[in-house]
Formats: sequence, C-alpha cells, structure tokens
Amino acid sequence: MSTDHRHDFDVDPRTARHLHQLLATEQVRGRLPSVAAGIVRDGTLVWSDAIGTVDGRAGGVAADTDTQYRMGSITKTFVAVAVLRLRDAGRLDLSDRFDEHVPSSRIGAATIAQLLSHGGGVQAETNGPWWERTPGGDWEALAASPVSQRFRAGRRFHYTNVGFAALGELLARAHGEDWYEVVRRELLAPLGMTRTTTRPAGKAAQGLAVHPFADVLLPEPEHDAGVMAPAGQLWTTVEDLARWAAFAGGDTGDVLSPDTLAEMYEPHTVVDDPGQPWTTAHGLGWQVWNVGGTRYAGHGGSMPGFLAGLRVDVETGDGVVVVTNTTSGLGPVGPELLKVFVEREPRTPEPWHAAGDPSVLDLVGTWHWGPSVSTARVVGGHLVLGEPGKARGSRFAPAGADEWVGLDGYYTGEPLRVLRSPDGTPTHLDLASFRFTRTPYDPAADVPGGVDEQGWR
Repeated sequence: MSTDHRHDFDVDPRTARHLHQLLATEQVRGRLPSVAAGIVRDGTLVWSDAIGTVDGRAGGVAADTDTQYRMGSITKTFVAVAVLRLRDAGRLDLSDRFDEHVPSSRIGAATIAQLLSHGGGVQAETNGPWWERTPGGDWEALAASPVSQRFRAGRRFHYTNVGFAALGELLARAHGEDWYEVVRRELLAPLGMTRTTTRPAGKAAQGLAVHPFADVLLPEPEHDAGVMAPAGQLWTTVEDLARWAAFAGGDTGDVLSPDTLAEMYEPHTVVDDPGQPWTTAHGLGWQVWNVGGTRYAGHGGSMPGFLAGLRVDVETGDGVVVVTNTTSGLGPVGPELLKVFVEREPRTPEPWHAAGDPSVLDLVGTWHWGPSVSTARVVGGHLVLGEPGKARGSRFAPAGADEWVGLDGYYTGEPLRVLRSPDGTPTHLDLASFRFTRTPYDPAADVPGGVDEQGWR
C-alpha cells in the first residue's frame, strides 16, 4: 500500500487501512489484474493505493500510482474544457451549429452545446469496424462514411462517441494543430500532468480481458484511434488523474474560470432509463449525478482492457479516481471509497466570525408576497429570501446599489430591486415583478393590481 500525505491534512491510519481493504476486496471480487485509486481533498491527493500487477501475473511488476492506464471517455472532459476555453475567448458560441465551424457533414445541424451534452442526436458509434479495437482514419473519411443523426437535435439524450470526434476536429481547425496538442499545451502542461499521453509511455499496464469462466487472460489491442481519439484515447496515472479531479473540484488555476466550470456542471440532458429514477445527467462534457441531494460531477471511462472513473462532490471538492486494466468487472468501488473517506474524515467547519455588513440590516426580517410569509437573512454576503431548495427560496448576490440577482431555483438570474421611501426606508422588494411588502398587501407599497380600498374584512 502507498499512501500520500502531501499537505497538512493527514488521513487517519485506520481510515487508510479500511480504504486499502475495500480496494483489495474489489480487486479479488472483480478479478482485476490491477487496480489503483486515489482520494483528493482541497486540491491534493491525500490517499492513494494500488493492488495487483501490470500484467495480471503473480510475481509480475506491481502497479503503483505512476502506472499508466487508459482513461477511456474521461478524455471527453478534457476536450470539453478546451472547447469552453474557445467560447470564453469569444471564438465561438455554444449555440453555433457545428457546420459553422466544420462544414460538410451530416451532423452539422447539432449545436456545439448539444454535442457536448450528448443531446445532438448524433449516432453513438462509427459505421466501420469497432473503433475501440481498430486503428482510425481522419475526419474526412469519418464524415464520408457517412455518420449522421439518429434523432432530431435537442430531442433527447443519446450518448455519442462520434460527437466528440467531431469536437476534436473543431479544436484542431480552430487552433491549426492536433486536438491533443491543444489539450497538452492549454490544460496538461499548466496543471503539471506530465504523465497523460495519447499512447502508453514509461510504466504502463497491459490492457487485458479476463475469461468469464476461468482465471486466464487475453491481451487487448492498443492502437491510435485517429479521428476517434478525442472520444477516449488518453492514458494517465492516478497521480495525474487526481490533479484533474482537483481541477474538477474547483482548483482550476488559470486554466478555466470557476463560473465556466460551474456552467459545465449544469444538467443539459437527463439519462432517462425506463423504470429508474432520474439520478444521472450530462452537462457540457461532464457527467453529473444527484445522489440523495448531493451533486457530483465527473465521468466514467472504458476501452478494451481498461476501465476508469472520476467523481467529485461539487460543493466540497472531495473526489475519487479509480483505474484498472480489465475490459469488465469493476464495481462501484470509486463512489464507495469516497463515501467511506468522507464519513471517516469529516471536514472541520471553519470557525464562525462576525463579518456581516450592517448597511443591509434594513432588508432582513419578515416580508410578504400576498398572504405568504418569507424571512430575509444575510448570509455570507448573500441576501437569502426563504429557504433555498424549498419552494421558491433563493440566495441573491449584490449587483449594484439596491440591486441583487438570484442564484437559485426559480429566481436564478432574475433581478431583485429594493424600493425605498423618500427617507430611505425599504418599502418593498420587486423580485422579477413580484412585490414583497413588510405587511400583507400593504396599500402604500404599489401592489400590482391595487389593494381593495375597504381592506381586510
């Protein structure tokens, strides 16, 4: 077992032993040739471990956190971030049709946002031989095959590897160089991810299939997928992938703004499995999960001979990465490792200090929308009206003198204005045309439609 302690946080040895036990048990249960995992907190890899050998043989070279594995579709998150950087630079709009940037294909009607969120209706796989096991060609050959749309753009979720090949081509044309060079220069190099490559380099695990009825192995092929590479070709290590998990948890450095990352996590297309509750969706290149009200973001990955997973708690930034060199057999050990870690290593709350702004005290207290009652508070610089997450409760961020903007639920992005009497006393709140008054139906507060002159009776 190898456990990393790279900042002031130390994992309790009992927690480390329990995490090791979970990973070792999963390696045996799933008959995984090797499996490696890591936990991230506060932008740092705080625990890591590896079990098994790179070739699946007893006495072979032991896997470790610097062993490369294919990350599969986690590759898509790198492509997505590179596309959002183009958007932030003003070089494209997410509502642009794909053919505005890459013309002459049958998927051009899908927007960039729809391709990122698997909502463009584009076919899932190529028309030729299984691209994950055969060398790939270029964009012109793929477009001429021809690839097309299975559904009307925007109609529904339909996972598409072809769509991310298209986005890789978009990156290449926008920058005048291969998509991986864009990712390497703009993302990997600034984040120090020197062990993330398109082909195995240095110590790397052999991709393997394990026979379903016998303890024997079959090597899986490794190749250059060509134009399909942006859908799942990158190789990485636990240490490098943990840095990407830290990025996903909010430690974006100068690579991406936190606001853009949050935008990427907004659900666009829901994964609608018949008979199952909606818990999974896709944002802009990221999978997002709602587990009992806790929001997670990340991605899974699979290629012949490899499986991988990355998941972070969007609110806390705590995250987990798992990689293994087998075609099938990995259970949900990643989420279980993260759950156990969080339960056994709870975060210590920051001490409370009085740091409020007394100038907004005249806004706190009871307000009324019609006969309903809401309480206004100021928390962490936000005006909070009602209870966020319940009914239309929302937080509001300051946007100017007596101007606020909604951050949650129904009022997200909507304006709240404070109206005052000549002496400066707040008379009412105008929230997206709804009037909140200090007393129910205050006739002096310009209630829309007026107030019955005879008043309450």
